[in-house]
Amino acid sequence: MLEPLPRQVLATIPAYRPGRPASDESRKLSSNENPFPPLPGVVERAAAELGRMNRYPDPGVTVLGEALAARTGLSPDHFAFGTGSVSVLFALLDAWCGPGDEVVYPWRSFEAYPIAVDLPGATSVRVPLAADHRHDLPAMADAITERTKVVLVCTPNNPTGPVVAAADFDAFMERVPASVLVVVDEAYLEFVRDPAALSGAEALARYANVVVLRTFSKAYGLAGLRVGYSMARPEITEAIRKALPPFGVSDVAQAAALASLDADAELTERVDAIVSERERVLAALRDQGWDVPDSHANFVWLPLGERSTEFAEHVWPLSVRPFPEGVRVTIATPEINDAFLDRAASFAR
Repeated sequence: MLEPLPRQVLATIPAYRPGRPASDESRKLSSNENPFPPLPGVVERAAAELGRMNRYPDPGVTVLGEALAARTGLSPDHFAFGTGSVSVLFALLDAWCGPGDEVVYPWRSFEAYPIAVDLPGATSVRVPLAADHRHDLPAMADAITERTKVVLVCTPNNPTGPVVAAADFDAFMERVPASVLVVVDEAYLEFVRDPAALSGAEALARYANVVVLRTFSKAYGLAGLRVGYSMARPEITEAIRKALPPFGVSDVAQAAALASLDADAELTERVDAIVSERERVLAALRDQGWDVPDSHANFVWLPLGERSTEFAEHVWPLSVRPFPEGVRVTIATPEINDAFLDRAASFAR
C-alpha cells in the first residue's frame, strides 16, 4: 500500500538527544544551563508582553537588532535572529548547502552540527580533534575541497571546552578560499578568559566570509525562551533571513533579551561566579588525578571514552552528559559542584 514517506535522508539522521532529566533541576548538569534565575527586570518586561499575545511578534526583531548594533558598532542589517543560535545555523546551511556540497567541522563538537548538515542533503566532513581536545585547524584546512561550502568553528568547543586561538585562526583563514563560508560559533563567549582566544567580532571585521553565531541561552540565562543570532555582512545576512521561518522569536523573548542587555553589572557578576567555580572544579578534578582539558565555557570535560556511560550512572542522581568520547559536566552552584566532585573522587579508575 502506498503511503506518504519523508525524505530518505531522515532515516540516517539521529534525533537530537537532550540531557537526561533530573528529579531536581539543581542536579541537572547535562544541558549547560545557567544555574541563576533570570537577570533583574527580565521577568517583569517579558511578562508585560503576555497581554498582547494575540498579536504577531515583530518579524524583524527590530529593537533588539538596534540594541546589538549599538553595542557592536555594526548596523542592524548585519543581524539575523532565530530561536537560539542553532536555528540560525540550520537556516544558514539551508541557504548555502545542497546535495553534493560539503561542510567541514571538528569532531567531537556540537552534536547538532551533523543534523544541520544532513537535512539539506549536504555531506559532513568530520575532522578529529587534536590530542589536547582542541580544533585541529591545519587538518580542517586540509579537508577543504572544491565541494566545500561551509566550515564550522566552535570556540569554546562544545563539549570539550578549549578555545581557538586568534593566531591559529588567522593562519587557518589564509588557507580558506574566499568562496567558503566560515561560521564561528560563540555560544559560550562570555565565559572566555584566555587573552589569546579568537574574537568572532574581530574575525568578522577582518574576513568577508565569516559569520558569527551567538546566543542568549547560556550566560544570559534565557535557555527557555530561545533567542540567538548571527552577525555577518548584510548580503550574507539577507540570505540567512530568507531561510528563517517568519515570526520565529516571540515578543516575550525579544523583551527578555533587551532587559538582559540592560543588566550588564549583574551579568558580569554571575558570569564571574560561574568562571570562578569552573576553575575551582577543574583544579579539584586535577587534584584527584583526572586528566581534564582547560575549559573556557560553563562546563568541564572528562575524556572517559568507553567508560562514559558507566561514569554517568555512577554520579546519578546528578545528571551529566555522556558522549562516546567522554562526559560533559555543567558548572552549577558550589553545593552541587561539591556533590559532583565527591562522586567523581569515588569513581574507580
